[in-house]
Amino acid sequence: MIHYKLYLKNPHSHYIYVDLTIDAVSSPSLELQLPAWRPGRYELGNFAKNVKRVDVFDENDKPLVYQKSTKDLWVIETNGAKKIKVTYSYHTTEINAGNCYADETQLYVNPVHLCLYVPARMQEEHTLELDIPENYKVATSLKKVNKNFVASSFDELADSPIMASASLQSDFYEVNGIKFWLHFIGECKPDWDKFKTDFTKFTQTQLNFWKGIPTDEYHFLFQILPFKFYHGVEHQKSTVIDIGPGYNVNKGKTYEDILGVSCHELFHTWNIKYIRPVEMLPYDFTKENYACTGYVYEGFTTYYGDLLLLTSGVFNTQEYFDTLEERLTKHFHNYGRFNLSVAHSSWDTWLDGYVPGAPYRKTSIYDEGNLVAFMLDTLIMKHSNNQKGLSDVCRALYTDFGKKQKGYSEKDIISLCEKAAGTSLKAFFDNYVYGTEDFEIPLNECLSYIDVELVKTASPQSCESLYGFKTLDFGLNRKVSLIAPYSPSWKAGLSSGDEIIAVNGYTLKNDFNDWMQYFKESDIELTVSSNQQLKTIKLVKSSKPITYFDTLKLKQKDINSVNYKRWLELNS
Repeated sequence: MIHYKLYLKNPHSHYIYVDLTIDAVSSPSLELQLPAWRPGRYELGNFAKNVKRVDVFDENDKPLVYQKSTKDLWVIETNGAKKIKVTYSYHTTEINAGNCYADETQLYVNPVHLCLYVPARMQEEHTLELDIPENYKVATSLKKVNKNFVASSFDELADSPIMASASLQSDFYEVNGIKFWLHFIGECKPDWDKFKTDFTKFTQTQLNFWKGIPTDEYHFLFQILPFKFYHGVEHQKSTVIDIGPGYNVNKGKTYEDILGVSCHELFHTWNIKYIRPVEMLPYDFTKENYACTGYVYEGFTTYYGDLLLLTSGVFNTQEYFDTLEERLTKHFHNYGRFNLSVAHSSWDTWLDGYVPGAPYRKTSIYDEGNLVAFMLDTLIMKHSNNQKGLSDVCRALYTDFGKKQKGYSEKDIISLCEKAAGTSLKAFFDNYVYGTEDFEIPLNECLSYIDVELVKTASPQSCESLYGFKTLDFGLNRKVSLIAPYSPSWKAGLSSGDEIIAVNGYTLKNDFNDWMQYFKESDIELTVSSNQQLKTIKLVKSSKPITYFDTLKLKQKDINSVNYKRWLELNS
């Protein structure tokens, strides 16, 4: 038996205490490993940095000696012990969808963060016990037997988040006889009828899309925050979604974000939890699991997470276009697309995939992957005379790989796409997946095939359109967030991170864009603070008719388009 008991001593300290009991010990030494990363975020997390005070005892409570052989591997000298108890504590203060958190109101655990495991015994049953107040309710996909939550293996335990709180709100809906639970922690008043109506629609569409689901239940675990936030993490039978602000959960952009991330994470149930690249089957929790197919496990999911909201009737055409326009904007405003392909950016998520990193260096497996998915979908349609689409590729991945617990290779993806299209797609993959050719021409051709037009206009903000830099709010001032290479701002010496204090001598009071608009026909002189040094930057407009950071909009050319309707049908 491998058993964990989790409890709190002082919730305000944000320490979660763990008692780990391991029986049937028979070797002179025992290895205990803590995962170095968590599935769903393809970078090292080094969770061992949060572990405090590891003590080890035998069945008679006598201390045992251990040493660390790596940053997150403990080796215990068993000294003949048949049963071992390990005690330690884990510190966490940040709430996000892939973390752990503890305070006086809740205990939230992603076991992959804090559960030490025995590498040689990962396939054994693991049990977990929560020592929590009697009025706490628990939400998790783990089955409860008496007082224990039971996982068939460490992999299941690691992939099963747990939320416990007295304020937990729960309800469920059913699709095809399967219960889908909605759990909320945090200040909010969910409109249950609204949630269940819309969630039922996109869930039914996903089950139709995949022709079934590999789980017997599913849990949406929502951490509702009092401020604007957006983050989701997928699991085999659940997802954790952190979203805010709580007072907006039933309306506007916050509700649209909830729908978007929920549909996205549910799609992951198939695409990455059951359908995995060969490099991640099984997961190796001790090190990087490098793969070039992030455009499949995140890009395809991003594409369908948005599109299935349209085909299910949850989103209308304009709402879907709004989401796709966001993806297009991120793509065309990212000059890293000319430096590192989406496939090689996938490999490098393990290096810097979740921070801006060096300017102009990389692309996004989410945004570029989404556009690759769209182009593949329409190309397959075109070459197959509208008989097949990317949905056929997804279902083949599920049938040929997911259901057989077999990992797919990069060549498998290309082969399945070419089989669906009935023609070679080598040039497409060489140029746009593994290469850095500009997406604009093929993207416009693919949009045109379904009678949609991409309209590019100059940004209304002159800093973006004329001088080539983007800014963010920074108190009363503005901070430079992005600069187009070889633009007037780039040539003038403006740097990302510079704080703009004044325009032509006028200090800013949340009116940067107003002053830039006012002086757009004049010379521009910016006063900036760069590394706490004041500088003057003189901007000179380009003599060439060039605009930077264009505004992108989609327009449906023919609402009765046969190809557009067929595109929706294939993805329903």
